[in-house]
Amino acid sequence: MNQNNSIVVKVLSVNISERKGTTKHPVDVIELNTLGVSGDAHAGAWHRQVSMLGVESIEKFTNASGLPVKYGDFAENITTEGIELYKTIPGDRFIGNGLELMVTQIGKSCHGDSCVIYRKVGSCVMPKEGIFVKVIKPGKLKAGNELTFIPKTYRVMVITLSDRASRREYEDLSGPEVAKLATEMFNSYGWRHQIDTHVIPDDASSLQQLLKSARNSNYDMVITTGGTGIGPRDITPDVVAEHLDKQLPGIMEHIRVKYGAEKPNALLSRGVAGVMGNAFVYTLPGSVKAVREYMSEIARVQKHLSLMLMGIDSH
Repeated sequence: MNQNNSIVVKVLSVNISERKGTTKHPVDVIELNTLGVSGDAHAGAWHRQVSMLGVESIEKFTNASGLPVKYGDFAENITTEGIELYKTIPGDRFIGNGLELMVTQIGKSCHGDSCVIYRKVGSCVMPKEGIFVKVIKPGKLKAGNELTFIPKTYRVMVITLSDRASRREYEDLSGPEVAKLATEMFNSYGWRHQIDTHVIPDDASSLQQLLKSARNSNYDMVITTGGTGIGPRDITPDVVAEHLDKQLPGIMEHIRVKYGAEKPNALLSRGVAGVMGNAFVYTLPGSVKAVREYMSEIARVQKHLSLMLMGIDSH
């Protein structure tokens, strides 16, 4: 299935349950508010407000098990047809009928025999192939309505700051390494992504222009490489710090301490990290080796950070 373009998803059934751990029953219409489905036991101020399950997954289950099931038997609020929902990712959206829903989680833990659903049908497809969404824009939904699936692509801007590389006096190696490692990071998450690269001089106005562009264009991440030292042209952390809404000092402090314990020169980097609008910004040193060290640590926390920024509790 190609989910790189918007796809129309048909609503086959809308379902509610008054108690958790029970199957849901179809209703004529559901009202979705900022807490989820009105009258449903799972509604609340959390990221798993509304559950969705595709008929594609239900048919797969019935074909394998031979067990007849009805819409709502797997405790889904919305039964759909059109895409395999479990292939969505956090940040994907469903829009239609004035509604907007954002994907927050794929699957869940199975409670086994303690779950009414499990005892009724012998197993459950929801833990593997159901998804959860939260309500971004409230509205009403009923069977027969259509939602447009809008896939999320995480956008990354990589900026190399180097007077000589910008004049093409030597090949930029650190920028391509950042792009390569960022690709590997997003691939490990299973998230769609797009990486745009720039090579500019060690010039404050050039960097400011790109940072403003990244903010206005809703990039998800900006990673710079170069200009983190103490030379007269090393201006990257100073410029970036002025554009951050919130700083994340712990990440860079950890990296400096970890690698500085063996290589004291690593302590000299003035790199900063933080949030600028919807983008995480990291300033890395200009060497390929340092880029690898920094990116290995960033990759360990970035998924959690991205989910946090979307209001998703992934603990």
